[in-house]
Amino acid sequence: MRERAFDLALWLLLCVPVLLRSDPNDGGSWTEVAVGVALLGGCVAVSRRWPPVPIAVMVAVSLSSTLELFTASYTLALVAFGYLAGRRQERTRAALWLFGAVAVAGLLLTTVTHTSLGQWFTLLLTLALAVVAPWLIGRYVRQYDRLVRSGWELADRMEREQEAVADRERLRERSRIAGDMHDSLGHDLALIAVRAGALEVDPGLGPAQQHAAGELRRAAADATARLRDIIGVLREDDAGAPTTPAGETVEELAARARASGLDVTLAPTPVPTLPGMSGLALHRVVQEGLTNAAKHAPGAAVAVSVAPDPASVRVRVVSGPGAAEAPLPSGGTGLVGLDERVRLAGGALTHRVTGDGGFVLEAVLPRNPPAPLPAAPTSARELDRARREVRKGLARAIWIPLALLVALGLLMAGVALWTQHQSYLEPEDYGRMRVGQSLAELSEDLPAHPLDGPPQRTPAEPRGMDECRYYRSTMLAAIPVYRLCFVDGHLAGKAEVP
Repeated sequence: MRERAFDLALWLLLCVPVLLRSDPNDGGSWTEVAVGVALLGGCVAVSRRWPPVPIAVMVAVSLSSTLELFTASYTLALVAFGYLAGRRQERTRAALWLFGAVAVAGLLLTTVTHTSLGQWFTLLLTLALAVVAPWLIGRYVRQYDRLVRSGWELADRMEREQEAVADRERLRERSRIAGDMHDSLGHDLALIAVRAGALEVDPGLGPAQQHAAGELRRAAADATARLRDIIGVLREDDAGAPTTPAGETVEELAARARASGLDVTLAPTPVPTLPGMSGLALHRVVQEGLTNAAKHAPGAAVAVSVAPDPASVRVRVVSGPGAAEAPLPSGGTGLVGLDERVRLAGGALTHRVTGDGGFVLEAVLPRNPPAPLPAAPTSARELDRARREVRKGLARAIWIPLALLVALGLLMAGVALWTQHQSYLEPEDYGRMRVGQSLAELSEDLPAHPLDGPPQRTPAEPRGMDECRYYRSTMLAAIPVYRLCFVDGHLAGKAEVP
């Protein structure tokens, strides 16, 4: 309904110049009024679906009245339809082709009707100011509206993304908690199983106590297996590595494992301290190596070495025979999480089986890992791109009409100089001309084209002459001019007239 009301108001507004200028009292006719009103109504009706069509129709009607394209009845319609075409049209190719076709058609009409090029220049000027400039302004307004609409859409999308990020962070924190349960609680359960195994074979205990220790060892092993299964379900494949640090140092971790019955050697001591994620990753590498050795090779020796250099620290955990089975029962969940943690710290993790059935876990950690730069949100990039497009549209709306006017002015100046040169008679050639010479004798000295007529306020032509021709005496000034008069094809008089 709003669109129909707008179209009706536009039609009534555009009909006002037609009614005023085509009225019979102003030299027009009611037929012209009826035709103009009907054409404007049809153009308004199709302007939404085919925006270039009204421009073409109004240009055709204007050219039928004058080759200069400027008419009091339809110039307002040209401005309005040019703006609406830029405002409503998605692509610009059709409009650009139309503008070029109008310029070419005007040149052809000027050539066919043998009129001066000045009318064609006036057509180009009218086309630039009344059609192209409003069209560019409409393009700018369209892009600005798109920017505003995109801004609201991006704001709404960012709100939804913030809610999604909050939910994702809650899930990620739960995954971190699950990872810490696997890393720390699994380690403790493994040590409990080791101590219970040592009590089970202790000859100083009775059968009942040994049986209870065996049940404790099996319960700890079952609890570790169930914990592994639960954590395997809770932890997603793409979950980040846990970042919650253990409260103990590497020396305390090795001492606690040694007190649990593991044969652990640590060199050198004290272990070099690493800042941030590198220090947490160092602790986790040693913890994972000791946990695997405690679960799968409780009687084997474990050697932990930390080799620092100026740029990085290399930590190496070597377990004895039997530890090579470590990744298999756990499904590699601990090693996958450990690899992610080391990667986030800027390091690299490797593990392999030794020739005697042992297992080597090795990591290289940087002393000063680079802080990752946050990536620009997609919405911010889209908004910045939309702003650049609007700025470009504004520049086009301002500079293109100015460039067209400058180019048109230069072209008009060039054509004017060329036209003046075609009618310029050299003073030396004028001085050599003698009364009585024929046109054939003077043809070599005469310019290609004389002026269209005498300049204003020139003296009257001498009587009895068949023809008088006027030529420029200077290139830039309109006066004075040379007047050559002929009788029977011979020069009968010449003069320089102001």
